[in-house]
Order: sequence, then structure tokens, then C-alpha cells
Amino acid sequence: MTDSAPFTVAVLGPGGVGGLLAALLARAGHRVICLAGEPTAATLLRTGISVRSAQFGDFTAKVEADTELTEPVDLCLITCKQTALEAALRRVPPAAVDDGLIVPLLNGVEHPDLLCRRFRPELVAPAVIRVESTRVAPGLIEHGSPFTDIDLAGDAVPPERLDAVAAMLNAAGVRTKVQPDQTATLWRKMSFLAPMALLTTRHGLSIGELRSARRQELLELVEETTTVGRAFAPEINADAVMRAYDDFLPETKSSMQRDAEAARPLELDAIGGALLRAADRQSVQAPITRRLVTELTALARSTAP
Repeated sequence: MTDSAPFTVAVLGPGGVGGLLAALLARAGHRVICLAGEPTAATLLRTGISVRSAQFGDFTAKVEADTELTEPVDLCLITCKQTALEAALRRVPPAAVDDGLIVPLLNGVEHPDLLCRRFRPELVAPAVIRVESTRVAPGLIEHGSPFTDIDLAGDAVPPERLDAVAAMLNAAGVRTKVQPDQTATLWRKMSFLAPMALLTTRHGLSIGELRSARRQELLELVEETTTVGRAFAPEINADAVMRAYDDFLPETKSSMQRDAEAARPLELDAIGGALLRAADRQSVQAPITRRLVTELTALARSTAP
């Protein structure tokens, strides 16, 4: 890979995040292969991916699509939901990926271990993305946030490979920074994501409604989750998290909340479960998180088809 030649990029899970990135990279001149189920792959081959975005404009990009990767790539973006990860990975045989860099853009903090076991550790570059983007239909993406930012890491990945991927993403319009510590990078996102995901989903409230109607509960949960997170990233700060929430548009919803509204599986174990496991290892009390995970687990069971 170089930062000047076009990349061949596989996108596993062309949903809200994956579809947006696939379209942006294809528009920038890279070869993009979307990996999905047969109906979605057929639609993408026929129509491409259409994006509606205040940040990037409205456009349609042609992509390739298949149900399984059958050739080497420079880069594989894993953008499926954590709940579908193990099944989705069957579409990406390690032998087909060859020496391609694996960049998971998943919620949670535990998935790098799974990916390092499946692929070589020096090929796995965990990343986090800050964006609000929704797939409203196969091949149709609505990008609602005025930002699309990625923090890219990879403790075992050669730095020049990380730099090349960051340069490619930046050139496509996705603001990307290389970070030195993948664990700290994932926990900075986790400490910000978990309170919003758990509370918006539990109460069915947007962030604006949550920060006014249930602000004290939000404050207490942020204190709890940042206490856990500081063991991995000492700079994590509860006040900074609250300031970020206060800057959000009032109607903003979490992805977990949207999944609940659509009766899709929740990333509850990847977010709440992982947080509790880390708290237990540190002997940190997390009663609010524990209560919310219990209540959301019961709610998910009661609404399951």
C-alpha cells in the first residue's frame, strides 16, 4: 500500500457506517468490494450506494459486491454490528485477505482479541469512528452528523501502514488520526458511548430529552463509566464527556436505541457487558451499569420475536 495509488478495499457490512465509507472511498477512486448477504449484494451491484449528507453532499457511487471475499485486498473495513461479527467473519477467509490490513470500526473493547486470533496481530488495526449515519434501505445511506472522524490504532501494525490508511481516508474526506495506544483509543470511545447508549435505549429518549429529564442519572453513570475507563486511559474525564453530550443536537439518538426501535439485536454485551467485566477485574463498583444491563436484557427478551 502507498498513499498515492488506489487501494482495493473490502467493506464487511455496508450499513450506516460501512455504506458511507464505501461510497466515499469509491468516489475518491478506490476499488471497493462490499461484502453482504445475497439480496443486499445484488442491490449494491445494480444501484451502487446513494448517500444523502450535509457534510459530503448527495451522491451515488458504484461499488462491487459479493457474499464472500475471494481475492486479496489492501484493506478490509469491518463495519458490521458486534452482534453479527462472528457470523459475518465467514465472509472474510484469512487466506483471501492475505496481507491486507484489517480495520474494525466496532463498538466495544473486546473484539481485537477475536480478530487477532483469526488474523495475524500485525494485520489488525482497531479504530473508532464518530459519526451518525443510518442505512434506510440497502444502498441508501443518510448521514446526519456534521462530522465523520476516525481514530486509528494498532499496537502491532507497522506505523507506515497506519499512516498510509490514514492518508487515504483523509483524502476521501474522513478526518483520520493515528493514535499510539489501541486500548486507550477504544476506552476513550467506550467511556463516551456506554452512558448514552444504555440510557437512551432504556428510557427511549433522545440525548436532548435525556440531558434535561434525567440529567442526574446521566451524570452518575458518566462518573461510573469514566472511573472504569481511566484504568486504561488516564486522561478520560467525566466533565469532558458531559460537555460533548451538551453539544449534541437535541434529537440525536444512539445506535443502540435505533436498534431497539427497529427490534434488532442490541450490542448490550459488547458495551454494557464488557464494561461490567472490566469493572469486576478492577474491583470497581458499577451499580448503575449493572442495573441498566439487567433491565435492558429483560426488555430485549420481552420484545424478541
